[in-house]
Amino acid sequence: MASSTFPSWTLNEITRSAILQAVAEYDRLGRDAFLERDGFGPSRSYLLEIEGKEYDSKAIVGAAHGYLSGRDPLGRDEFSGGKDHAAKLLSDLGFEVVARTAG
Repeated sequence: MASSTFPSWTLNEITRSAILQAVAEYDRLGRDAFLERDGFGPSRSYLLEIEGKEYDSKAIVGAAHGYLSGRDPLGRDEFSGGKDHAAKLLSDLGFEVVARTAG
């Protein structure tokens, strides 16, 4: 499904609890396995930071969608991870989002 036709309100359904469930899954699987499972690459611009640990923000949001009742995880091409999308959602839910530094 093209990102231009994917309903933007779908991201707005994601809850803080679903994000925390995705973070726990990321910790369980490890970064590489977590990213590979839904076809995500490393975050290019924004990282979710929780208790000093950094997480790939777009992958976390995509996985969190799968923790909503009756929903599947979102793939990397189904939504944007930029400052007005996944990163904004995380900030709106009270999480700390940091700009990725080069290197």
